[in-house]
Amino acid sequence: MVNFFRKTSKTPGLSPGTLVHIGEKKTEEVNISVIDYDESQIQEKDAATVGECLPFKEKPTVTWINVIGIHDITVIEEFGKAFNIHPLLLEDIVHSDQRPKLEDYDDYLFLVLRMLRYDEPKEELRSEQVSMILGPNFVVSFQEHEGDVFDPVRARIRNGKGKVRKMGCDYLAYALIDSIVDNYFLVLEKYGEKIEILQEEVLSHPTPDTLQVIHGTKRDMIFLRKSVWPLREAINALQRGESSLITDAVSVYLRDVYDHTIQVIDTIETFRDMISGTLDVYLSSVSNKMNEVMKVLTIIATIFIPLTFIAGIYGMNFKYMPELEWHWAYPFVWIIFVVLGILMLIGFRRKRWL
Repeated sequence: MVNFFRKTSKTPGLSPGTLVHIGEKKTEEVNISVIDYDESQIQEKDAATVGECLPFKEKPTVTWINVIGIHDITVIEEFGKAFNIHPLLLEDIVHSDQRPKLEDYDDYLFLVLRMLRYDEPKEELRSEQVSMILGPNFVVSFQEHEGDVFDPVRARIRNGKGKVRKMGCDYLAYALIDSIVDNYFLVLEKYGEKIEILQEEVLSHPTPDTLQVIHGTKRDMIFLRKSVWPLREAINALQRGESSLITDAVSVYLRDVYDHTIQVIDTIETFRDMISGTLDVYLSSVSNKMNEVMKVLTIIATIFIPLTFIAGIYGMNFKYMPELEWHWAYPFVWIIFVVLGILMLIGFRRKRWL
């Protein structure tokens, strides 16, 4: 279950553009990888410093710089100076709880997305922020953690398959966005299976643990909606914007991503309704079981009320009671008890209370 209540606030009173990392505290070194390519050649490099990326900035080829780790403020500041990035944009990069959005800075576009993955062993939703800067001939992406969903894009670049090597950096940005959105479907597929199991469990043998799983899944659906809903607006603005960085040829592909985003949102809304219905069924099932228990106890108590009345009468310590000296009094009382119980059970059966 994703954590909604992690600390996301920074020290109040700081000037705009002050870089303060907000997110998971890490001590690992920042990894910078560079893929530079055109239709005829490709070059890959692991850069030790930001300065090693500068020669690719002025090349006419398409350059993808991927930065893993946003906790080192010094590295982020160096990127800001090297690529002339606005301080407010850098602040959004290191603040890892941004909502998906698109900002146009004339010379480059800034896009924030949520990369979601489902951890099957732990049955948890993993989320991290991916910040992307689209320039005239480069794309710079910033990630929080090692590992991503971009391996298919890297494979297409290396193998020269598809149009990625023939198109510009705007198509590369589209391919990265498309990989993130396509992975949403894999996450939703896992949740679809999880909801089906929950529905069967609720109908057969609901337990308190089932209720916890239902609430956790419901929270995840809310987080998914929060992560995907603003992305629809961002992609729509990206395809309909007037930026010269997005060509008409790529706008067609962005419309396809927009349609996929709408489909993801519709699926999330469906799952939210299903999990809410599952919660209602769970509460109804638990209530019905409690009613069945109370019904059985009520019938037992009702049967014993007249028996207790008779036993109470003959349990009184009066000396002169007519049946006390009767030889067959004790078995006769038992016969009365049994007959009354049977008659009451027959009456309950006829009224369909049993």
